[in-house]
Amino acid sequence: MRGLLIVNPHATTTSPRVTDVLVHALADEVDLEIIRTEHRGHAAEIARRARAEQADLVCVLGGDGTVNETVNGLLGEGRATLDSGGSDGPMLAIIPGGSANVAARALGLPADPVEATGEILQALREGRSRRIGLGIARVTPWEGEPWQPRWFLANAGLGLDAEIIAAMEEARAEGHEATPTRYLTTTIRQFLWRTNRREPALDVELPGDGSDNVPGVFVAIVQNTSPWTYFGALPIAPCPDASFSTGLDLFAVRRMALGTALRLARRMVAGSRAGSTTRSLTVAHDLPRLTVHARRPTALQIDGEGLGDVRRVDFASDPDALTVVA
Repeated sequence: MRGLLIVNPHATTTSPRVTDVLVHALADEVDLEIIRTEHRGHAAEIARRARAEQADLVCVLGGDGTVNETVNGLLGEGRATLDSGGSDGPMLAIIPGGSANVAARALGLPADPVEATGEILQALREGRSRRIGLGIARVTPWEGEPWQPRWFLANAGLGLDAEIIAAMEEARAEGHEATPTRYLTTTIRQFLWRTNRREPALDVELPGDGSDNVPGVFVAIVQNTSPWTYFGALPIAPCPDASFSTGLDLFAVRRMALGTALRLARRMVAGSRAGSTTRSLTVAHDLPRLTVHARRPTALQIDGEGLGDVRRVDFASDPDALTVVA
């Protein structure tokens, strides 16, 4: 088997020594080329090359952002349409190296990169792989032309969710570590003092005749799998039934009072499967598509990467997009 390992040298939870151990373990089983990323977007470039050269396997050691780049490179712009079919490119194996590692853990892999590598090697020996569904986002920024469609494995979010990601990226650029405590303090600061909690920015359009549309939304979370994220080892699951084997799930917050926020936070920690509420929340499961319209410039994140302010995002589910080793 001929493979390629994409390594993010700045991955949060790995060290050069651990990386060397993983590389040697994989190289014993796979004819492996190792490439370390050097800039944003590099993982996508490497993955596109692996697909063009018809590699059998692409392994990626990094966080959810590096995994997202790799998947977008593997599937390519030609596949990223809202009515796409299957893919016959290289298999993907994810070795968790970030702070949350939602995609890897949702696939059932251990959070520890050494243990996860052991699981992947065992799966390769046994010939185990699976097909998973992905989400696709077609983004219209607040200014300019629509972007190329973007694949996502775990989730996307508009509003407070993405504002927190943007604030964390600023903190990391200043040299601060992305710890659970910093995420918590950033979330509290953003909610209490920075986000607009008076005027909703979003309207959600759902499939059908329009009767199920959701106007006046402050936060829209779109999940392709569950959980949404982790607070340390604790899973946070707005839509606990979201799965790689179903369509997209929606968690749309329509009120932003402090009491409502506390109730919703408790619900997400508990992984509640309760349905929509009368005034504060709309949830939907297994959607083939949905569209989020922004009334004003609103932040977007995809798989934990802040992408700036948008005007509209068209989401769709591709139920048979990618082969993964897990």
